[in-house]
Amino acid sequence: MLYSQVTLAILVFVIAYALIISEKLHRAIISLAGAAVVIILGIITQEQAIDSVDFNTIGLLIGMMIIVGITRRSGAFEYLAIKASKTAKGDPILIMALLTLITGVLSAFLDNVTTVLLIVPVTFSITDKLDINPMPFLIAEIIGSNIGGTATLIGDPPNILIGSATHLGFLDFIINLSPIVILILPVSILCLILFFRKDLTVADEKREKIMELNEKTAIKDHTILNKSLFALMVTMIGFCLHEYLHLDSATIAIAGAVLLMIITKEEPEEILLTVEWPTLFFFIGLFVMVEGLIEVGVISYIANESLNLTQGNLALTSLLVLWLSGIASAIVDNIPFVTAMIPLLHSIGGLTDMPMDPVWWSLALGACLGGNGTIIGASANVVVAGISEKHGYPIQFVEFMKYGLPITFISLLMASAYVYLRYLL
Repeated sequence: MLYSQVTLAILVFVIAYALIISEKLHRAIISLAGAAVVIILGIITQEQAIDSVDFNTIGLLIGMMIIVGITRRSGAFEYLAIKASKTAKGDPILIMALLTLITGVLSAFLDNVTTVLLIVPVTFSITDKLDINPMPFLIAEIIGSNIGGTATLIGDPPNILIGSATHLGFLDFIINLSPIVILILPVSILCLILFFRKDLTVADEKREKIMELNEKTAIKDHTILNKSLFALMVTMIGFCLHEYLHLDSATIAIAGAVLLMIITKEEPEEILLTVEWPTLFFFIGLFVMVEGLIEVGVISYIANESLNLTQGNLALTSLLVLWLSGIASAIVDNIPFVTAMIPLLHSIGGLTDMPMDPVWWSLALGACLGGNGTIIGASANVVVAGISEKHGYPIQFVEFMKYGLPITFISLLMASAYVYLRYLL
């Protein structure tokens, strides 16, 4: 591989990343421009670019966005907003903690992208009624979704990739990852309360108005609600059984979306307008740019050099994979990074007699928890950022890092202790 191509691939990615941070242009435009430049410069071909796009992730997002778009018409989100607010007695701090906890739990069983698609509209309904800035709630929900999604095979796209590439199944992920997630989630919620407590105050009369609301009147269409819940239930069952059905998550999500469109007889033109297309194209561009780095050997070089430091030591390899994936996933998005790491770890397992399960769990923990480091670190982050921007509240790159990075560091420390005590001691 020519050094000039290596330099160009790195340069394109660094410039694109700097522009995303600067927020001078929309991140989808920057991402697509970077992807186009990578192809134009001959770093990868158009065929390679198309192959690099994880259409399982794109399909999953499209399917769940359609389901949520139809469900929203029933008024279900307004119902949940009022119910959650009343349960917390209108206290913004308790509401944030409750929504973050709900997001974390649902993310384990729905997947974190689906969960934020369901929870974010609820959040805007709540903050509108309390007349309060939604940003702390949105940041907290992003963080909760990535932590909760770490616990299961279907909770976060990197886990789906790891599960399909190994012998590890649905119960394996729950048994091995849920214990540490149960510890990290409440610690993170406490940190978030400390970060945002000064911003979460409202007048007593606003809280009283919340308590006077009747959540039952929020449901606008019971027929759409019942049909949406049915389609959502079928889709969730499909996710849980996907390894036995031999179907990818995108197939299940799109099938669920089509089922819902058929039984509700919705006009496809209107429903497809609810899909966050800029978010999807951002991911497509990012996949292509990262493929450029993979093609010229940058990611493999970094991973190989890092793993060479461990000299086949299981403890060092596991902890290095955890921290390397945690840091890298915050920078390049955890899906393409895990895609690059899987064949590398397979080759390490083939060349040594090292038991690889602790290494795979380290990769899952690092990639999923590291996604909280930046606003482009994971799928759920980008989806929430896209929805938030539509509502007039753009999540600033640096602003998110102020809260995401400390929680990521704490989470990785706790995960390191867990991996060491459970598998390496």
